[in-house]
Amino acid sequence: MAPSKYPLGVIANRLGGASPLPVADRDAIQSLPFFVRTIEAHQDIVNEDGPSTHCCMILDGWTCCYQLLADGRRQILSLHVPGDLPNLQSFHLPQSDFGMAAVTRASVAFVPYADLRKLTEESAAIAQAFRREALVAAATYRAWITSIGRRDARQRFAHLICELYLRLEAVELATANAMPMPIRQSDLADALGLTAVHVNRTLKGLRNEGLIDLRARRLVIHNWEDLCTAGDFSPKYLHLSE
Repeated sequence: MAPSKYPLGVIANRLGGASPLPVADRDAIQSLPFFVRTIEAHQDIVNEDGPSTHCCMILDGWTCCYQLLADGRRQILSLHVPGDLPNLQSFHLPQSDFGMAAVTRASVAFVPYADLRKLTEESAAIAQAFRREALVAAATYRAWITSIGRRDARQRFAHLICELYLRLEAVELATANAMPMPIRQSDLADALGLTAVHVNRTLKGLRNEGLIDLRARRLVIHNWEDLCTAGDFSPKYLHLSE
């Protein structure tokens, strides 16, 4: 999805989900104040424990939310692609309890939370749409917790690929079982709770099984059903087909 001339229109589409927002609400969202920044790869967008002042929307590139341990190790909590609202869960909180960084070079729109809160007070439909978005994000977090807590490395990797493919397909960035995979193995390791060496070994294993292939930052899925089985994957938590 290329950055739109009217980026907040993308937010309106995302929040509408299966039930498009009324025209007046869409117009109100597109009239919100915002600014756009380009963030270079591996640079912070929101600092952990920093003030929570703006809602971010990814227009282009990939980002992540993360937390750091005292010894500097990082756990990636979620990966985000164009169309995502990564820090919506901080909507009503005074400060962020996680950091957000660019995984690749990214274009990000920033909308003041104060203006969003005012809008939700004026429109029940918009308030409900924000609640739905936050609930889907919570469902995705639960799926990630289950993967890291109970799935082995092969299952975790396959599950993540299946999830990312469907999310990218929903914003027309994946098709015909092929999708971009521009992130480093070290980032995948931080997302999967593995070492980079283990990620590399697992990737080779899935490739040798004939399930996937990864070349020139593009991943091809050779057998979707078998990959879903390998990852114990069910897409219901993403709520993409409501």
